[in-house]
Parts: sequence; structure tokens; C-alpha cells
Amino acid sequence: MSLPPRTGHPSPEFNRPESDGPPAVTPASTYRLQLRPEFTFGHARAVVPYLASLGVSHLHLSPVLEAVPGSSHGYDVTDHTRVRVELGGEDGLRALAAEARAHGLALVLDIVPNHMALPAPLRLNRPLWEVAREGPGSPYARWFDIDWEAGGGQLLLPVLAEPLDPGSVKVGEAAGGGGAHGRGDRAVLRIGELEFPLREGTAALEPAALLAAQWYRPACWREARTGLNYRRFFTISELIGVRVEDPEVFAVTHAKVLELVRDGVAEGLRIDHVDGLADPAGYLRRLRDAVGGHCWVVVEKILAREERLAPGWPVAGTTGYDALYRVDGVLTDPAGAARLDVRFREATGQPRWERTAAAGAREVLTGDLAAELAALERLAGQELAVAVRELLIAYPVYRPYPGDPDLAPEALERAATEAGAAPVAGVRELLLRDPAFAARFAQTSAALRAKSLEDRAFYRYAPLLSATEVGGDPGAPAVTVAEFHAYCAEQARLWPRSGTVLTTHDTKRSADVRARISALSQDPESVPAPAGADSQLAWVAWQTAFGLGGEGSAPVRRDRLAEALLKAVREAALHTTWTEQDPAYEATVPGYLPAAAPEPSGPLAVAARANLLGAALLHLAMPGVPEVYQGAETEYRALVDPDNRRPAVFPRETLARLDAGAAPSGTAEEKLALTAALLRLRRDRPGLFDGYAPLSARGPAAEHCVAFARSAGLVAVATRLSHRLAGAGGWGDTALPLPPGRWRLHALLGPGEGAHEAPYEGEVPLAGLLGGAWPVAVLLREDADPA
Repeated sequence: MSLPPRTGHPSPEFNRPESDGPPAVTPASTYRLQLRPEFTFGHARAVVPYLASLGVSHLHLSPVLEAVPGSSHGYDVTDHTRVRVELGGEDGLRALAAEARAHGLALVLDIVPNHMALPAPLRLNRPLWEVAREGPGSPYARWFDIDWEAGGGQLLLPVLAEPLDPGSVKVGEAAGGGGAHGRGDRAVLRIGELEFPLREGTAALEPAALLAAQWYRPACWREARTGLNYRRFFTISELIGVRVEDPEVFAVTHAKVLELVRDGVAEGLRIDHVDGLADPAGYLRRLRDAVGGHCWVVVEKILAREERLAPGWPVAGTTGYDALYRVDGVLTDPAGAARLDVRFREATGQPRWERTAAAGAREVLTGDLAAELAALERLAGQELAVAVRELLIAYPVYRPYPGDPDLAPEALERAATEAGAAPVAGVRELLLRDPAFAARFAQTSAALRAKSLEDRAFYRYAPLLSATEVGGDPGAPAVTVAEFHAYCAEQARLWPRSGTVLTTHDTKRSADVRARISALSQDPESVPAPAGADSQLAWVAWQTAFGLGGEGSAPVRRDRLAEALLKAVREAALHTTWTEQDPAYEATVPGYLPAAAPEPSGPLAVAARANLLGAALLHLAMPGVPEVYQGAETEYRALVDPDNRRPAVFPRETLARLDAGAAPSGTAEEKLALTAALLRLRRDRPGLFDGYAPLSARGPAAEHCVAFARSAGLVAVATRLSHRLAGAGGWGDTALPLPPGRWRLHALLGPGEGAHEAPYEGEVPLAGLLGGAWPVAVLLREDADPA
């Protein structure tokens, strides 16, 4: 992949803890909590003592501003000026912050600048209600990207279940007797249970004239695909884009968040979907000016394998999907992954990854995003329409940015083969000289990449399901040890405060499910040949069931798997879709699940455990700020949402028992012991986690070791591809040369483990270090600075 160059280095005042003024916040780690009406600020307060004992430094909260009633995620914001009442309101949030401070913790807030809810009832979003009533003359019209001309002077509201029957239109009194926020809209337009504002002076009109006189047009939800005339979040018409590039809109939508940062309620911010913004860099500069240099800010940004975060962005880094790809990749066997690719394509007839991705992009752009494509074509002119489409399909990363020196050469070349060199050159020129067109092109490109890759091609192309993850590259799932080290060294040098993750509320499978599936790359023939009429679904169903394993009771497990598979087939859109469902086909989906939960055995079980513990160690020890998703400090098996947003289970009693000296029993407790040990080291001895130096083993099994030193006082060592290692006879005389000093095994298993081991000096035999009970190890230098 060829990308336009990005030169320069990140600004040190935003990416390193040293700066003028208040010291920059650098969390030792973060712990993500999913808030909802059933898990409020009060519930979060109750788990603070446990999280403090685990070693966490910051609680990362899902969005806290007012949202659609009952929302299970909070990304559908309705009011930026209030903390969500269903969660306990502002008093509850401030009480949580106080409880956290009392235990040495602080808060990080997830904020949503890109969009708001288009809710039912519509009046919950006051700015949008006012725009619907007053049209482009409303002071709130500047909030939203609405193409009034394309809609014939009306805002399309695709909120009806069926095409509008004019006879169902009534004028009546508003439910509750008036508007929200003190606005007295007593008379409203009614369509069934839905209420809409009335344009002044139109209440007495007949239904047809009444509808024509409004600044909006209620319509069936199906019209959104081709008739939508506002920017939305991806293909979700219930989320309308917000123009935070406007300084006044920024000020109003961020006032409460900035107040919470200023008051010390929050020390950090996660910026959701930064690629949806017209000018991400400009937004981030304005945000940095508002929060000051001390606030820890990370952006949700999906980086392609060779892509790098823009060095001029005043942030600490990304939320960490780039780290996820490297950790998963270094534990994936490239030879086995290639063999699975061949077997999958032979069994299913599916094309290679590149063709699958291109087909998905073309389908989504001309189908789900047809309205967005039409808007761009209107701006570009009919003579450039084909070139616009082909350049969007060919673009190799999420989007271009204002200030980029040029577009990706690879994309220009590919688009030119389909649309002609001259039209593509015309689009390129338009992108470089017309900021409005460039912004809309980039925003559409981001939506296209997310929907066509992560929500279409990833569900079709399934040789190894662990590779079809957010930020992943199913066409190249394996990462060499050298590439892993190069990534970590670059992060330590340029983005040492960036976030890292393995499991989030958006991952399609939790890290521990992926660890089991990834082990299949070490034994590709263990995947059974697919049976049934739909071989692609059979392949997906078996690997999904293998990843989840015997988690929970059989009926509950089968329901979870069936729900995940139904989502998978609708996203894949090979036989059924979300909008064009095939009930007969969908009824066959659960039948593809294996009768019994497939479990690894023998060397494959050893490999799955080594992957699980190895991924946890690499994540917690590598450069950056690691995030633990709720419940994932122990073994956590979850599938795609909503499965990964189930109520969390916090293993308080198990951690207390381990702290009392009990040995961990089973992989779940081993992972908890490992996680607590590393989180506590990060919190209590942060100096151990500076810098990065790759360490290379020597001997016949050297490729099965991934090891590195942090600062000069900590060494992390993990086993990789243990199934092949066992087949080759084990570690033999392979050894790991150590940095200078005397090194002692850190107690991962509990207070007694490693306490009587003699220190290592010079080198350590890996048969002794990793050939016993644990496939991972942490060594501490005896004279390392205790701070």
C-alpha cells in the first residue's frame, strides 16, 4: 500500500509527560465501564475499591451526557448540556469522581463530537426540533449538515415504519402539554404516536398542504438510502452529524465536558469517531486549547498497517486498535493462516481478500451509501461522477485529511483504470482546492471503509475469524516478531502515552475468544470441512462456537451463538440483510451450529492458553497506556455486540483469595493474577515502563520467543506458536540473552511463586523459564529503581 508521506514528529508537550504548566496526565492504565440504566454511576462507585485493588489508575466511562431514554451505550446523545439522568445525573457523576479520588483513581470520559440522536420523540433533541420548525433560518441550522436544496427545501425525516398516508396526519396537542426546555409547543403535527413541530401559521391547513408547508418531510425509513439529505453516522439514519467545526457549535456541545475537566471530575477524554469530523486536526486543536495541555486525550482512529497517526494532532495517541493488530498478529502462525485461506476458498468459492473487500466497497457505496454518493456527485458534476465513485472505492485507508500533501498514489492509479486518468485528475484537483467537497468526500470515505470492510467484508471472508477484527487485516493476519518490535519501538519513541486495547465494546470477539481461534492457525487441519448448503456460514459457525467454547449453560450459549450468527449473515449480505431479510434462510442459521461446544485438546489447548496469557502479557507490558475492558481482567469470552455489552462480572473474591496467597486454578485465575501483577507494577513503579528494547533469543526455537526490555529494569517474555514449538521438540537449548544486571522472576502466580528462584545473569534458558507452568514471564532487575 502506497500512502502520501506524513513528515514531522508528534509534539512532545502532548505525547510525553514533560511540559510547561500542569503536568500532563499519563494514566498507568484504564478500565472501561459500560454505563446504562441498569449500571449507573452508583453501581460504578461500588466497584471502585475492587478496581483500585486490581491496580487500575483511571476509570474510562462510556458516554455520560443525556441520551435516548433506555440507551444501552450512550452514543445517541440528545442534550450536550446535561449529564444523563438515568445514570444518576451530574451529582452521581461527581460523587463517582470523588469516590475514585479517595481510592487514588481518576476518570476518563468518552465523548461523541460527530453526531447526535434523531430520537423519537424528536423533541428530545431540542436543536433538531427547532430546525425542523424554523428551517434554515433557525439559529440551530448551523449545527447540522443539511442539504436543503437536495431535499427541495425540506429536511427528510426517515422515521416512519411505512410510506406516509396523508390521512394519518393530524394536528393536535403535544403530549405532556408542551415542549421541552420551557418551549410551549402545544400544537404539533401528529402521525400515529410520533410528534413533529409545526411551522408557524400552518396549523389550519389541510393535510397535503400542511405537509408541504413544513421545513421537514416525514418519510418511510427506506427512503433514507437514496433520499437522505443530512449527514449521518455511517448508515445509521437515527444519528445525525453535528458540525463541530463551527466554533459556536463546538462551544455549546462541549461546555459541560469542559466544565467537568476544569473541575477535575475528568482527567482524560476519548474522542469517538474522529474520522467523521470535517477537520479532525482543527477540532483537536480547538479541544486542546480548551482543556489545556495536562488533559490526556486519545482518538478512536483505525490505522491501516502502514498508516501512521498524523504527527500534528495534539493528542496522546489512538485508543489502541493498532496495538491490537500487532499483538494478535505476532501470535498468529503465517503458514497455518495461509493454509486456512486456501481451504476456506476451496470450500466456499469465495474470492481472495482483495476482491472481497473491493466488492463490498462497491456494494455499500452504491447501495447503503447511495444518498451520500449522490451528494458528492452533485458537488463534483456529472462528468466527474464515475471518478468520484472509483476513487472512494480504491482509497486504501479510512480517509484523507485537510493538509495532506496529496492523495494516496495507489488509489489514484486504481481509480484511473476504471474511470480514466483525466476525470480522476479532475477529482484530485477538486479535493485539493475545494475544502467543502474535500470534507464531505473524506467523511463519506470513512463511513464507506467502516461499513464495507468491518461490517461487510469481514463477515464474508472467514478463513481465520480472529483476523477479522477492528483494525485488523484479514488478508495479512500474521505479524513477524521484527514487525512487532518495530511497532513498539516507534510507539515508545513517538507516542508513549497512546492507548492500547485488546477488547472493547466494539470488538467483534473478545481477546480471549480470538486467542482460541488464532490457535487454529497453528493446526489448520483441525478445522473441520464445512457441511451443509451454505459452506461459508458453516465455516463461520464452527469457528465462532470454537472460540466461545463451553462458556455458560448450553441453552444460553446456543442463544448467544445464534444471535451472533444472525448478525453475521445479515452483515455479510450474501443471502439476507438487515433491510431485506430472508426469513426462510435466517431460520436455517442456528442449524449450522455444532451440536456440542468444540474445545481444543492436547497441544492445541496448550496453544490456546499460551495465546491467551501471551496476549495479556504483551498488551500490559508494551509501550502505551493499556485498557482493560470490564470483566476482561480474567478470562472473558464475548462475541459481537450486544453480547460484549452484557453485565460485567467483577472477580472480587477471586482476587482477594489470590492476594491471600492461593495459587490460581485454571486459565481464568491465571489471567487475573497476571493482569493484577502487571497493573500494580505500572501503578506503583511507572519508571519500569519507559523505553523499549527488543530482545532476541538464540537457539533452535528462537522464533517462538517474543521478548523485550522496558527501561533497564523489566523484561517481558512470551511464548508464540507453541503448537509448532511442541512439534519441533520444545525449547531445547534455546536461551534468551538478558540486559546487564541480575534478574529475578517476578511473582505472577502469587506471593510465593518465584520467591526462591536464583537470579539470572547473562542469559536465561527458555526451557526453564517458559517450559514449566507458565508460557510467559516477567523479570525484574534486582537493583532497578523502585519508583
